[in-house]
Order: sequence, then C-alpha cells, then structure tokens
Amino acid sequence: MSGFGSIKNLLKDGEEEESDAKKKKIDINSAGVKFDKKMEEIEVSDKEKMAMQKANSLGLPHVDLSQFPVSSDALRAIPEKEAKAKKAVCFYYSIEEIRLGCVEPNEEIEELAYQLAERHHAQIGLYIISDHSLGRVLKLYATLPKIKPIKKEINITDKDLAKYQENVSDLTDVGENFDKTSVTDLLVLLIASALKTNASDVHIESEEDGVKVRYRIDGILHDVAELHKDKLKKFISRIKLLAFLKINIDDKPQDGRVTLRLSKGTLDVRVSTMPTTYGESVVMRILYGDYQGVNMDDLGIRGSSYAMLMREMERPNGMIITTGPTGSGKTTTLYAILKKINKEGVKVITLEDPIEIKMKGINQSQVDPSKNYTFAKGLRSILRQDPDICMVGEIRDLETADIAIQAALTGHLMLSTIHTNSASGAIPRFLSMGVKPFLLTPALNAIIGQRLVRRICPHCIVEDELDSHKLERVGEIVAKMPEIERQKLDLDNLKFYKGAGCKECSGLGYKGRIGIYEIFIMNKEIENVILSGKVSEYTIQEIALKNGMITMVQDGILKALGKITSLEEVFRVAE
Repeated sequence: MSGFGSIKNLLKDGEEEESDAKKKKIDINSAGVKFDKKMEEIEVSDKEKMAMQKANSLGLPHVDLSQFPVSSDALRAIPEKEAKAKKAVCFYYSIEEIRLGCVEPNEEIEELAYQLAERHHAQIGLYIISDHSLGRVLKLYATLPKIKPIKKEINITDKDLAKYQENVSDLTDVGENFDKTSVTDLLVLLIASALKTNASDVHIESEEDGVKVRYRIDGILHDVAELHKDKLKKFISRIKLLAFLKINIDDKPQDGRVTLRLSKGTLDVRVSTMPTTYGESVVMRILYGDYQGVNMDDLGIRGSSYAMLMREMERPNGMIITTGPTGSGKTTTLYAILKKINKEGVKVITLEDPIEIKMKGINQSQVDPSKNYTFAKGLRSILRQDPDICMVGEIRDLETADIAIQAALTGHLMLSTIHTNSASGAIPRFLSMGVKPFLLTPALNAIIGQRLVRRICPHCIVEDELDSHKLERVGEIVAKMPEIERQKLDLDNLKFYKGAGCKECSGLGYKGRIGIYEIFIMNKEIENVILSGKVSEYTIQEIALKNGMITMVQDGILKALGKITSLEEVFRVAE
C-alpha cells in the first residue's frame, strides 16, 4: 500500500508540474497577444500620424475613421468596386453635404467629387484618411443589404413603342390613353407619343385644380392630356428616380438626364424640375443621340443668299455669326455649316452649353461654370489645340468676343451666335459690348438673321383667302424686294396657302419647320460706317438692303408663295 501511495504522490506531483507549465504557457501567450495588440495599435497610430502630416502638407483636413459610424446611405454613394480602386470612401452623407475620405488626392478623386456633387446636388468635403481607416470602411460594405440596382437607362424596344403608338394617331388620343395607363408606364406612354407626334419637349405643369400635360411641336405648345392631381407625386418621383434626381427635394430646381436605348440608336431625355405654386413643374426635352444632321440644302437658305454664304464658308478665316432669339434654329444652322465644311484634313472644335447634338469627326467640349470653365477660358484652350475651324455656342461678353475676333484674324474660321432681333443688330451689339471697331470690321465675314416657321402639311394644303389688309401689307413688302426677285413673281396673281388639318398633322395644319433668313456680307460701305462711330441697326440695314439683301419677312413671303409655309406663320415670327 505504501508503494501505491508513493505512486499516487508522484502522479499528483506530476499533474501539479504540468498544470504549472500550462499556466506559464498561457501567461506567455497572453503576453504575446498583448504585445501584438500593442504593436498593432502603435502601427495604426503611426499610420494616422502620417495621414495627418500628409493632410497638413496638402492643406486638407484629416479624419480617423477607425471608430467613426458610417451610414448605409454614405456607403451607397460610391460603389464598392470604385471605392477600392480609387481608395476613397464616403463616410458622411446628408441632403446638404457629403464628406469624402481618400488616401491620396489626385485627378480621379477630383472627378469623383465633382460627380458626387452633380449627382446629389450637395456640397462636397474632401478629407485625408489612412490605409487603416480605408480598410475599416471597406469591410462595412459586406454589411449592406443586397438590393437590386437602379439603372439610369430605360430599355424601350420597338415593341414597347408600338404598344402605345398604335393607339395614338393624333394629339387627342394621348389624353384618352392617360386614364388607362399605370403611373409606372406613364413615362413610356409620354415619350412614345412624343416620338409619334414629333414633339421636342414634354411639359408637365401643376395647376390649382389639376395637372396639365403639353407637347411642344414645331415650336408651339399644345395641350394633350390632364393628369389627376393624386398621381402627380408618384409620377414625378418615377421621373426623378430614372433621372437620378433627389426624390425628397421638391422645393429646389433640379436637372438630370435619362438615356433611352432604342433599336435604331439612343435618345437622351433632359429632365428639368422646378417648384411652382401648386406643385412641381417638369420639362423633358428629347434629344436624339445619334445625329444624322440637317444639310445646308434643307435649311431653307435660297438664291443669292445661299451663294453668298457658300463663298464665305470656303474662306480660311473670319467670323460667320447667326442671330435671333432663343429657339430660332441658330445652333441647327451652325451644325449644318459644320457638316458641310468638315472635311478630311480639317480640325474642327466646338465649345457649347450644353452639347445637345453629337457629331462624328468633331471635337466637342461643354462649358461648366461650376468649374470656372467658361466660354472665354474654353476658347483660349481650344485655340491651343491647333484647330482650323472653331464653333462657340454663344458670344455673351467682351472677353469671349475679343478672343473670337482675334482667332478670326489669325487664320481661324470662327462660327458663333449672338442674341439680336436681326442681322443688322449684330454689329451694334458687338460694339455695345466694347469690341474695338477696327478689329471687328476685318474679322466679320457674314451675319445671318433667322427665324423658324412651320411648314404647311402637304396632305391637307388648301388655298388661303386673304383680306384686303393682309394683301396691302404683302404689296408693301414685295415692293421693297430686290428687282431680281420681283421679276420672278406674278404680281397680279399672288396666291397663298394653309393647312386644313388632317390625321397626318394631328389636325394642326402644319408638319415640320423651315428657316426664313436674312444674310448680309461685310463690304467697304458698312466698314466705313462702323469705323465712323455713327452706327445704328437702321443704318446697317439700309446699306444691306441697297446691296441686295432679302429680309426675313421677304424670304418668308417667297416661301409662302412657294406653298412651303403660310402667310400667317411668316407674320407671326417675323413682324
């Protein structure tokens, strides 16, 4: 028994020794873990200090995101793949402000910040963060619930369009289909019907007792439907969602864009919302992405005016200016000119606000006042790109005018627009900006004044009976035409026409538009008047008429006599 007791004691002593060893091992492991944790804390601290130093050197704020609460809205502002690639995360998101953290600020980060500001209409704050802060926020993406992404593009097939278009033969049919269509499909119905009726804009206007829907067709607004007031909010939310606008903001204007993918190409729908007394107003402008273009021969410039303009377009330098109010087709005229003169061996650059039509073979740039990229600054930049031909969307101020004139004087053909009521008014407008007369006269090649008139529908054209007052007005205008034009007319038998209205034109009597123009070329007599300092729109027009210029109203009457438009249209836009 004593031997057995000795064995028990030995086993007990062995167990105690083993237990002591285990305790020592645990203590050592614990000390190792504490040491590793301490080292990790030191390493993280060092990284934050380095990030702080970088922030100070760059003049940017630093933030430590190791314990910062980041909302799901903030995470969704930047896709996970993009956040990893650019080493940047959104860590704070509100309606008014977005805070962006990045490891290394660069051009990509600047572009990302700009895109966030544009998309969310919020102020952007840029902060420097460490790799540790970045890694911690990137891990949070795994906690986001999976949701189906919203696409900015709507896939509308020919079948979708046909579904609504087969029931729309004229404008009255649009309203009849409204009550039968769900809020989700109303947008497709509106766009499909707009395409069928050749509308350029869709207006949704909230009024006291309802919502009015109108189409702009050939420059004129037409009522097409009424939307129940209780559907307005859902419908506008649908439009905002697809155009990436803020659904919860209805007291501030917003602008967005929706891209439609069709079998024959793309359509861009530019969306603008604005708060009004009885709710939000929405305007959708339909822009064809694949531009086939208007040819010079389709514009409506005719006779000697066409020949003169073609000569000026062939010159290697100088300015061709189009004038007229908003919506008079100035940009279309410039694009037709560009299409004509854009040939192999020629570099063409445009500066626009915004780019509404994309053209192949031309470098197009869009001004951005929010980035201080103005017409003047953009024009300076494009002149360093060695262009042969430049097109500037609009000359609004002296700085832009001076640069454009210098370009025209130094071997560039410059195309642009200016807002005046007539071609003769362009020169006084330039001078009122402060342009030097001795620079303006050698720079100008041609000035085009224009308006758009509606074409008579060829399917329902009938002769128009005029009263004595209108005939008298026509006689006075025709009497002032150049002799060469009067000789072509049967002055004793002047006939005018109009559209009676049919299914082809939705009962409007008109289908499509064409321009009426007045064009004058710079000559020595006009130069002398400009240099004399005694310039007026009337004086310039008198000289131009003496040299054979046909006025817009005269051009319109010739088109009315040619069964192209009605006399009523000509008087509506030109007098």
